[in-house]
Amino acid sequence: MAHDDLAGVLDVQAACYPPAMQEPAHVVLARLAASPGTVFVARDDDGVCAYLFAYPSRLGKVTPLGGAFAVPAEPDTLYLHDLAVAPRAAGQGVARKLVARLHDDAAGRGLRHAALVSVQDSLAFWESLGYVPAAGDDAVLSTYPGAAHYMTKRL
Repeated sequence: MAHDDLAGVLDVQAACYPPAMQEPAHVVLARLAASPGTVFVARDDDGVCAYLFAYPSRLGKVTPLGGAFAVPAEPDTLYLHDLAVAPRAAGQGVARKLVARLHDDAAGRGLRHAALVSVQDSLAFWESLGYVPAAGDDAVLSTYPGAAHYMTKRL
C-alpha cells in the first residue's frame, strides 16, 4: 500500500463495514507508517479492490478497534488487523491470496504465529485458513460491534 491508495482503501472500508467499524484516514495512515511491509492492497481495473492491514505483534495482544499500537521489539506473531474485499471483487480468491502472501512473509521473518479478531460472521472463513478461536481480552474484544472472536494460527 502507498499513501496514494488511501482514498481507495477508505472506499473499500465503507463498502464493507458499518460506520461504527470504520477507522478514519489518520488511523489507516498510522497503520501504514508503523509497518509498511505488512500492509497490502489488491487492485483491479477500477482501482483498489481489497486491503489487508497487519503488523508484527505478540501472541495474545489484541488491538482495540481504532486503537493505537506499537510494533514490539521482539514480535512473535503477525497480527492481521483488517481484511476487506470490495463487493465487486468478492468470490475471486483475493482475500486468500492476500493472507497467503502475508503468512509466507511472516514465516520468513521468523514469526511463529498469526492472530486476528474475527468479526461480521467471518469465523468459518478464518477457520478454513487454519485459524482457531483462542482466549482473548474480553474488554478489548468489546470495542468491536457484534460478535468478535480472537483467533490464532501456528505458522
